[in-house]
Amino acid sequence: MSEPTVIARKQGRAGRITLNRPKALHSLNSDMVKRMTDALVKWEVDESVELIVVDHAEGTRGFCAGGDVRMLAESGAKDGKEAREFFAAEYRLNTLIKEYPKPYVAIIDGVTMGGGVGISVHGDYRVATPNTLFAMPESGIGLFPDVGGGWFLPRLPGELGMWLALTGERLKGEDVLAVGVATHFAEETDGLADALCEAGISALDGLKTEAGASFTDHIPEIDACFAKQSVEEIVSCLQAGSDWAQGQAAGLKKKSPLTLKIAHRQLHEGGQCKDFRENMRMEYRIASRLVLTKSFHEGVRAVLIDKDDKPDWTPGSLEEVRPVILNTFFETLGEDELKFIGEK
Repeated sequence: MSEPTVIARKQGRAGRITLNRPKALHSLNSDMVKRMTDALVKWEVDESVELIVVDHAEGTRGFCAGGDVRMLAESGAKDGKEAREFFAAEYRLNTLIKEYPKPYVAIIDGVTMGGGVGISVHGDYRVATPNTLFAMPESGIGLFPDVGGGWFLPRLPGELGMWLALTGERLKGEDVLAVGVATHFAEETDGLADALCEAGISALDGLKTEAGASFTDHIPEIDACFAKQSVEEIVSCLQAGSDWAQGQAAGLKKKSPLTLKIAHRQLHEGGQCKDFRENMRMEYRIASRLVLTKSFHEGVRAVLIDKDDKPDWTPGSLEEVRPVILNTFFETLGEDELKFIGEK
């Protein structure tokens, strides 16, 4: 018998969830999403559970490195049904975490990307460590910063969210606290999950809650350039800036033009959403359609399958992503987009 992909049990005051898919850096699959959801739903009404603690199996360098991208690509090459079902389940889990009535603590000790961001950043407390590596790298494979990225990214200080969404920039250690993705920083986490289970939220007392960013000198350029009203203007602004800014522009030119345009609009619309569910409905519209595109399939081929890192994007330039193309990803799906989060 293989071990479960998620170990969910009551410990002390807490419901403790340990991600346990180490060979994949605990990347989420459908089984993991279901196990987490089932545990959270059960503990929501269990008076003996005062808080939720989420960590990952010891001895691995990932908290949660993303989602099952290969499955999404294989499904998208057919009818996309399995991909839509996965997105629906994952987004329901994100919404459950966001609306959870009890304190939710995620110890993001290691690689935290994509799906791993979705099961951590929407909780009340996120503890980063020197091992934390945070990113939303979807633009590099033709996806978009989903799992609630349209909600939390535009609500970070200044234009940091747009910068992270478009570039897929990786943040390490205290930088994750500095931007507001983490709420606390621990130099080491030995015994922290156990302490939270036994003592509750007070176990976070004494941890660092403020930090300066290593990229502080670049924040003025980030705020100036990434506030532009189009991706083309952002690239032009960066190209006219410092060596660092020009490097950022060069990086954007390697990303999927379609993804960049989608993410830019996603963050603008998500920033205007009145509640989290409204944002998640928008992301479900995008995800359901994007997995069917040549852009996504080519990104997966270039980065994950052939690993030549030379994607031939379709459309091939920002100018080719015309408004009529972009609009199709944001159009309503009708009743289906309400069903996915349990609304009637």
